[in-house]
Amino acid sequence: MPPIDDITAFASAQPVLTAIAGVFALLLLVAAYFVFRAVQRAAVRFYHRHVAPRPAEDILTIVAASIATGVSAQGMWRFSGDVLGFDGPLRLLLFAFIEVAVITSAVRARRNMRENFSAGIDGVAVWALTGLTAVLSSMDARSVAEAVFRLAAPLVAAWLWERGMAIERHRITGRARINWRITPERALVRVGLAEVSDRTASEVDAHRRLTRVALAAKRARALRASGASERKMRSALTKLDRAMDRAVEHTGLAVDSARQEALLSQIGALYNTSALIDLKPPVPWSPEAGQPGARAAVAAGPAGARSAVDDDEDEFQVLDVPPPVVDTAQRAALLRAAREYWDKQIERRFVPRATDIAHETGVSLASAREYRALWKLEPKAHALLEAAFHEHGIVDTGTFPAIETEHVLTVNGSSPTR
Repeated sequence: MPPIDDITAFASAQPVLTAIAGVFALLLLVAAYFVFRAVQRAAVRFYHRHVAPRPAEDILTIVAASIATGVSAQGMWRFSGDVLGFDGPLRLLLFAFIEVAVITSAVRARRNMRENFSAGIDGVAVWALTGLTAVLSSMDARSVAEAVFRLAAPLVAAWLWERGMAIERHRITGRARINWRITPERALVRVGLAEVSDRTASEVDAHRRLTRVALAAKRARALRASGASERKMRSALTKLDRAMDRAVEHTGLAVDSARQEALLSQIGALYNTSALIDLKPPVPWSPEAGQPGARAAVAAGPAGARSAVDDDEDEFQVLDVPPPVVDTAQRAALLRAAREYWDKQIERRFVPRATDIAHETGVSLASAREYRALWKLEPKAHALLEAAFHEHGIVDTGTFPAIETEHVLTVNGSSPTR
């Protein structure tokens, strides 16, 4: 940069050129200001539209996947020059065609997942193309360590994409893609190091001690009924007495009425095991004759009252009967109860019918249908109904709930494919 004296001398000698240069410099500064402000506004809009709504793990996934894709592209740059002999503009245009194909397949797979809840063939293409670019870029490596690194970078990008897809799929559908039969949790439960329920250690210990008392009592009773020897009876009674002493000491059995009732329930179940063979449970798909509720629609009466039977022939309701008059506080309580029941069933992957809501919460059938018509449009319920329609062709009529059990959607407890 010229010293200040030279600039001053030039300005004194050439005032016109100095003025023109100053005007151009001012215009450039103004243009640079407007460009900077436009870029800043675009960045803010991009942040609020695409970055802010996403959780932090999604942003980190995109950043890490972009870095891994860049490493893969750099390997393909060297491969296209050293192995294929590309140079100049041809090398610049063709070196990253596989990375572009990977990104295109990933975008298509995400769109398929949002529309059809499955990545489809594009998801397979992402892994296939990622493996291809990993192998090609590692073939031009100068050492084993570099080859391993170039193999790992594209696979890391594909893994991060797969995990992002799985999280978004679970967020949209409300269900996981697969339930593994062998997991660390199930293994720990199997060997007895973990509990299935959320009971505390004291509750688990009390239940086991009460179970020991009940089993010891059953064994002593069985020995007495079979006419066992005095030695066996004495040993069984000793074990029963020891188990009872420990239960009283560690569970508070003598003063805790809930524990006493639990012990009596276990003993009652163990003593009457043989009664199970004489039970005659009702057949769920063959209701008894004479059960209240007709199986056909009743014609409209003189007053114009309409009646309808649900499609599954499970309920018989008169539609035009006005609901009972309740005050505002009671109506609000019934609405809260209906909403809690709905949320609980949706968490269980079950879309209840209007009759279920009315039966379980006490609201009128008309109100239950009105609530259900609004709540079934929410994301989780809508995803369950859409999954039932796309996978099995089940159309929601308000009377056929979608049930998901071990990834088999059933209607009223029976598979639609049967």
